[in-house]
Amino acid sequence: MVVSELEWSTRPDVQRPILLAAFEGWFDAGEAATGAIDWITQLYETEPIAYIDAETFFDFQQQRPLIHFDDQGHRQIEWPHSKATAANIEGANHDVVLVSGVEPHLRWNTFTESVTEIASVVGAELVVTLGSNYGTVPHTRPPEVVGSSTNRSLASRLGLGEPSYQGPTGVIGALHQRLDDAEIPVISLRVNTPHYVQGGHNPNATQALLRRLELICGFDTDAAGLDEEIVAWQNRVTEAVSEDVEVSQYVVMLEQQVDESVEPLGGLGDLAAEVEAFLRERNDE
Repeated sequence: MVVSELEWSTRPDVQRPILLAAFEGWFDAGEAATGAIDWITQLYETEPIAYIDAETFFDFQQQRPLIHFDDQGHRQIEWPHSKATAANIEGANHDVVLVSGVEPHLRWNTFTESVTEIASVVGAELVVTLGSNYGTVPHTRPPEVVGSSTNRSLASRLGLGEPSYQGPTGVIGALHQRLDDAEIPVISLRVNTPHYVQGGHNPNATQALLRRLELICGFDTDAAGLDEEIVAWQNRVTEAVSEDVEVSQYVVMLEQQVDESVEPLGGLGDLAAEVEAFLRERNDE
């Protein structure tokens, strides 16, 4: 089915791709999810493959376009939009397709059809959506990443939860339903960021998502490359927190809770091998 809002620039030559998706907005606290997509985009040599036109999806009084000057001094308008890029990953079992942008205000059915069409056309074997919420976690510890899948077989194989939430949802929730209808397996990865740190990018949460992606997808994300940025970010937040005794005590309490409860990532086993086995069995069927 052709969706007029979806414009293709090229059809990528990708092998058994995994599609990663994240959107600015309700499910991108601390810009952690879109930060992970941006990081991978910069890490690998990506090419633009498709563009979802913004015109019919946004109320521009809520999400205003930006005016800026280009290198030649010409005024340019940057409209909110979503785009898809692709990268070949040497030595990995899967190439990657990246979809990112701004959560639209309108016509979510059509928007999620467009993203699902991208997944179908490129032949994505798996979709992984990334998200982040504000929660009761300290800024001084690597945050826990929670994974789930609506595919019961995949959830059982990887030890993931199955979604049980009922209530208002974002475009990611709508996209999951659309992918289920298209019989494209999807995994949701979400991370909490400190609710007492509002605004700006949280590299700590982005790194946590990248590390879990490595375990599931089996390709390098160079997550350690964020270490220096994380230390600088933590120092800035710690300095701000130290000015309020109650908040400082609250952070200490959160640290104790995390230290007593979090299991190391090493206990998760070889998730990438399990994902690969699931996908190969599915392809054989």
